[in-house]
Amino acid sequence: MTFEADLAQRVAAIATEDWTVTPGRVVPDVAGLPFANQGKTLSACIMYADLSNSTTMVDNTPRERAAEYYKAFLYCASRIIEKNGGTIEAYDGDRVMGVFLGVGKEDNAVRASLQLTKAMTTIANPAFLNEYPLEHANLQFTVGIDSGDVMACKAGVRGTSELVWVGPAANYAAKLNSFPELDHDYPTRITEAVHSQITAWTFIQSGLTIWEGPWERSGKLHYRTKAITDF
Repeated sequence: MTFEADLAQRVAAIATEDWTVTPGRVVPDVAGLPFANQGKTLSACIMYADLSNSTTMVDNTPRERAAEYYKAFLYCASRIIEKNGGTIEAYDGDRVMGVFLGVGKEDNAVRASLQLTKAMTTIANPAFLNEYPLEHANLQFTVGIDSGDVMACKAGVRGTSELVWVGPAANYAAKLNSFPELDHDYPTRITEAVHSQITAWTFIQSGLTIWEGPWERSGKLHYRTKAITDF
């Protein structure tokens, strides 16, 4: 079979095979899913943490230092996602995707975001400012969070497959990182679906609500905050 014929055969199979979709309660093991049209549906809270302005940064920063910035941001974000019960599901250059399931998933995702703000504000940026006092500019980042039903299925090719997450929550969590009118002073952005589920501690600090909004963009209400919280 030629290479072109192999591609055509596989795409035709994807397009014509019936789907087998079953409910799930945990993040599925990618090794346990076939490449056939099978998936698991889950009620999930999706979090994307994204290092901002990375293209400008790599254009103007020595590559070794840019790599340090990437590594520090992704390490802090990943450890914090896991600390709050989330699962790391994807790295994409300068961003990481976390999936939160179960009771309190929205609170856990928001807590992770507010802790990441603390980590970048009190740990990462001060460390780099100390190391590069004349060159370092504060690293900026955004976190988008949305919640809803998603389907996880296996994609890729043998040996390099991973889960893909299909559903509005995954897309809108990613989009919340790129709304230009949302000031970087407010790194945490959540949809109305998340805002409606979080409990009192994620609403109030020093007797005041921490959230501003709502704003509407692409049909989704969303809120933002600059708040931080302890680990």
